[in-house]
Amino acid sequence: MQLEDNIDWDVSDGLTPYPAALARMEQLQSAIRDNEARELIWLLEHPALYTAGTSADPAELLSAQFPVHETGRGGRYTYHGPGQRVGYVMLDLARRGKDVRCYVHALEGWVIDALGHFGVTARRADGRIGIWCDTPDGHEAKIGAIGVRIRRWVTMHGFAVNVAPDLSHFSGIVPCGIAEYPVTSLAELGIEATLQDFDAALLATLPAFLNALAKAGGNCTVAPQ
Repeated sequence: MQLEDNIDWDVSDGLTPYPAALARMEQLQSAIRDNEARELIWLLEHPALYTAGTSADPAELLSAQFPVHETGRGGRYTYHGPGQRVGYVMLDLARRGKDVRCYVHALEGWVIDALGHFGVTARRADGRIGIWCDTPDGHEAKIGAIGVRIRRWVTMHGFAVNVAPDLSHFSGIVPCGIAEYPVTSLAELGIEATLQDFDAALLATLPAFLNALAKAGGNCTVAPQ
């Protein structure tokens, strides 16, 4: 589906192998940079796997029960698998305000707004990367992960939100290096939602995300690699 403002919206059926996804992102990143392709928001599911970001600590890989893939995004170990909505966001920040902090903040806000459509009061947490919420028993838990890579102002990777994955699969890693807090999902919160339901919430809140980027102002405080 083509959206306004030069963005394609692509939702993949089935499970997309991680190497294939990474190859597509890398190819498209160059094409977007050279004005040979439209920007892309790509929603998909992966088979069960772990990814290792540029700051991954081998000690935090507790049990390699699933394949482990090296990736160029920031962050540490992350799980992906069925029932989790992964969003790969490929935008040209050269035309959307060269501000990396603004981009990450806006991306977090987009996920938070989408979760709000299901009555979840999600939030950022100082000193802890990701998207957080409270469980019914009053504990704080992580419901979404953020990990990006930006090269010559074109973004890669994005977010992962736990809709209804098998949460026991997270036990093989220290998710994002944070051992003190559990992970949760919409299903564990008692919310019946499909990936398609979450996609609809993302689409409904997309304009606010793009508007936040438009307010970046062009003052980049972190240089992309």
